[in-house]
Amino acid sequence: MDETVAEYIRRTVLKMPRNEMKTILQKWGFLSEAQLQTLNFHQMKDNISQEIVQLCEVCPVLQKLLQFLFFLDNHIYQNKRMWSVYQMKKSGEELEYFDITDFKKKFKGRLRSALKNVTITFKEYEDNAIWIRVAWGTPCKKPNQYKPSYVVYHSQTPYVFISASVLKSTLPLLCQALIVASNYHDIREMELRSHSLNSLKDIVFKRYSQNFQTNYPKSLHGGNVEPETDIRIVQENRSEKERIHRLNREVFGDGPQPKLEFAQYRLETMFKSDPKMDVLDKKEPFRCLVKFSSPDLLESLKALAPAGMADAPLSPLLTCIPQKARNYFKIREKKCLYPENFVSP
Repeated sequence: MDETVAEYIRRTVLKMPRNEMKTILQKWGFLSEAQLQTLNFHQMKDNISQEIVQLCEVCPVLQKLLQFLFFLDNHIYQNKRMWSVYQMKKSGEELEYFDITDFKKKFKGRLRSALKNVTITFKEYEDNAIWIRVAWGTPCKKPNQYKPSYVVYHSQTPYVFISASVLKSTLPLLCQALIVASNYHDIREMELRSHSLNSLKDIVFKRYSQNFQTNYPKSLHGGNVEPETDIRIVQENRSEKERIHRLNREVFGDGPQPKLEFAQYRLETMFKSDPKMDVLDKKEPFRCLVKFSSPDLLESLKALAPAGMADAPLSPLLTCIPQKARNYFKIREKKCLYPENFVSP
């Protein structure tokens, strides 16, 4: 067996949780039950990995190994990588018949015409998701199987999910291969990233329960509204609780929110003063960065008003994240501080 393949199998086994190791190997389906029975899963993981390598030496394993890695990334390690969302565009709106065989052929052909030393593997899933694993090499080196790029493309949609570990030097090649294979003419990165691939899909495919407000309460426009009371200190009356619950439900809906870990706001504004006073010597804009982070940001925001930690409803700056399908915002000098491209109600 090639030393690189053997070492890669060994490292892959070492990543497995000990209590799930046998189950994972059974689902891999390459080792027989008789071979699995010979393994002692109570010994050191390094010894287990060496024994598995020896069992794999009886026949070629590279293709099976790559398929196994797809299983690991889709079921176990999927949320350990950061995913970025890309959107492709066509010149027309017509729908075309999608041929998976043609897609694979065009993708491989385009990528290998630019770089010979590259390993490309595909795996299809029932939800029309096509997982693509690309291991990159150089003109003088074999593909590095330890640092692959992962792409998830849903046929008949313009959305592509790419692992953020893709190098800047290889990203243009990857994007070019995608638009050629899928018959689009342009691709751009959306300002939307997360470790949760499924949540990103829920947002761009509108598979979540958030309601969108079309008429915001007067509190957003400076109207007279009764001041909120912190329910952690003072027992609110029933009507106040119902009002908060109603406003919260109008914004977030009843179901669980997509899982995002952060939202980032980059502010750029100018200080202004009377020219006669000459207070500001420099005319450079003032810049600052505000970042909200949480293991589950949208659920945390949803809980703020009922917990008495914020007024209801929350600012559209925060609640528009799923609607705008982005968690990176730039706020520039405008009459009102809404996110870039945000349309005020």
